[in-house]
Amino acid sequence: MQRRSVLKSAIATAGALSAPHLAAAQGSRVLKFVPQADLALLDPIQTTAFVTRNHALLVFDTLYGVDANWKAQPQMVEGHVVENDGKTWKLTLREGLRFHDNTPVLARDVVASLQRWGKRDSFGLALMASANEIIAASDRVVEIRLKKPFPLLPDALGKTGANTAAIMPERLAKTDAFTQVTEMVGSGPFRFKADERVPGFRVVYEKFAGYVPRSTGEASLMAGPKIANFDRVEWVTIPDAATAAAALQSGEIDWWEQPTTDFWPVLKRNAGIALEVTDSTGGYGIVRFNFVNPPYDNPAIRRAALAAISQADVMQAIAGTDKAMWRDKVGFFLPDTPMASDIGMEALREPPDLDRAKRMLAESGYKGEKLVFLVATDLPSLNAQGQVVAEAWKKIGFNVDFQALDWGTVIQRLASQQPVDKGGWNAFSNSTAGVNTFNPAAHNYIRGSGKTATFGWADIPRLEELRNAWFDAPDAAAQAAICREMQRVSFETVPYLPTGVFYQPTAYRKSLIGIPRGFPQFYGVKRG
Repeated sequence: MQRRSVLKSAIATAGALSAPHLAAAQGSRVLKFVPQADLALLDPIQTTAFVTRNHALLVFDTLYGVDANWKAQPQMVEGHVVENDGKTWKLTLREGLRFHDNTPVLARDVVASLQRWGKRDSFGLALMASANEIIAASDRVVEIRLKKPFPLLPDALGKTGANTAAIMPERLAKTDAFTQVTEMVGSGPFRFKADERVPGFRVVYEKFAGYVPRSTGEASLMAGPKIANFDRVEWVTIPDAATAAAALQSGEIDWWEQPTTDFWPVLKRNAGIALEVTDSTGGYGIVRFNFVNPPYDNPAIRRAALAAISQADVMQAIAGTDKAMWRDKVGFFLPDTPMASDIGMEALREPPDLDRAKRMLAESGYKGEKLVFLVATDLPSLNAQGQVVAEAWKKIGFNVDFQALDWGTVIQRLASQQPVDKGGWNAFSNSTAGVNTFNPAAHNYIRGSGKTATFGWADIPRLEELRNAWFDAPDAAAQAAICREMQRVSFETVPYLPTGVFYQPTAYRKSLIGIPRGFPQFYGVKRG
């Protein structure tokens, strides 16, 4: 409370002491942004948190970039050649690429970066399983030699979701994939200002004069020329929604990534503010189980946990009563996409049959163990979801230890595989971008690979078998059939709870133009 009072006072004082024309002149080259949460982890290989992904795309560049039509386009690469019946890819880097320490980007930097990324990322692990070797054929040519064709290679290297295949200098990329890189040196359009970072409050990025944008293509999502129109981008963490709303309306900040539901009406009424949904795929709600610790190492208990949940209740808590802002009856792939199906959807009863869920829990072998449920209260959607799920679980007999934390603490706790009495956990409230659940390639949460899966370490070998078969499927029809079976297995084994899809608007001053579709990126944005 004391920190919030200080922040409110600081914003009020700044507004009162600054003459309007002076504030505009000083701020015309500075973009002030309120992220969804504090940037607790800097290394994009260490976490799937989107706040870290957004940070990474300021600092680092990627070999390819997915455009607004979800097609991968060359980004750092000038182009590629595919040989040997699809088993050899030769990627040629663009000329003039430089890191922020003023060293050239070389093929060996790319090789080390991809090898590190490929040890952690879901899509990367699939690519590396298909690769014999990745070598630097010359300073500008990276050669990827495969055991079998992998036509989705550009999609993997240019993926929108975390973990992104961020390219960094070899000296940093050789850091163990499970150890944080703390020096943020990339080749992206902005450089990270470590000397100005104040954890929990501010992160600063400065335009990199040495960045050379692509000379061709159209700017679209992560693809095309990346033009930095601001000298500085400042992220300011404002945990209090009322303070953030007031700062946006007064012009002290330019852009609020995720305004809370309570403030949508007042922001809509302000003629100087745009409130819009920029990501048409939405946010996909997830409650993730920890397969390492009881009780959620037991699939019968996970099925009881699923049976207690109302997706409609969760979505209304997140996005309100306007049905246009959310949808329920959501399975393990994004609705209305080619891999989605209605297989097993009868498990999602609306309203849920709580008596049935109680019986399922009683018959599951659950012995009343404490269930440590991690919920980030500084992310309104995750907090709302966590509150609804926790109450439902309590109603059917779970002994829920609801741990209200900030998101930075949650993502640090998630790495622990210790028992709950030693800092471990049983479940956490989360969401991912809907685009990440189109198919099994980038869907981190439908992996069943145990200790190499994302946080929760779901150990479901059948899901892995099906996912591997999906990559080898001869056509879209065969892929869709595999995903129907994946959904059937997922309802049986429950790697996580799907809680629905919600459409989170972003809010920004109308003086900004070029706000991107999808998720926050800061190149291409400028003042009108």
